[in-house]
Amino acid sequence: MVTNDREIRQEISDSLIKKYGKEPGTLIVHELKVCQGEARIDIALVNGAMHGYEIKSDRDTLERLPGQIKIYNRVFDTITIVTGASHFKEVATLIPPWWGIKVASCEDSGKITITEIRQPERNANIDAFSLAQFLWKDELVDLVMRYNVGKEIKRLTRAQLWAYVSENISLEELKAYVRECLKKRQAWRPDAQRTLNDD
Repeated sequence: MVTNDREIRQEISDSLIKKYGKEPGTLIVHELKVCQGEARIDIALVNGAMHGYEIKSDRDTLERLPGQIKIYNRVFDTITIVTGASHFKEVATLIPPWWGIKVASCEDSGKITITEIRQPERNANIDAFSLAQFLWKDELVDLVMRYNVGKEIKRLTRAQLWAYVSENISLEELKAYVRECLKKRQAWRPDAQRTLNDD
């Protein structure tokens, strides 16, 4: 039997909730926009890092994957692709060696089984400007104002603030701040968010 996106997504979501459900301040976001909507990662796990999960079921094509790889590589600390068995060999040749790989298969009973083939490694090439694009203008201003800059900074456009932040804030601080802002947001679509133990 072939796998589909909905079944794999549910299985991954359930496994993340089971694994991280007791950790405070963990956020799971479905279809998170990346780089101003250039792509959407299927599932993002935000806790002490940002983990992306991209799903390619047996019913999906791999046509968009090369472009998605380039975009996701800019912002996620770790990335795992969850692929149907029919795509495994091709997926393994397309993704970077530091991406994790899980293979989803469907048993005769209809149960989805996910097998880890390779664990993800840390992304060493996050792009600060792309990461800053997660931030709304008020979040950008709040971050910059921590450094006692002049109030004229508020007159900058969001694009100018992205550039300013990416050039003047350390990458580690920016990463932590982006995670903090994502967890605090209330304006997620109801079907996009699942917050776990948000203390």
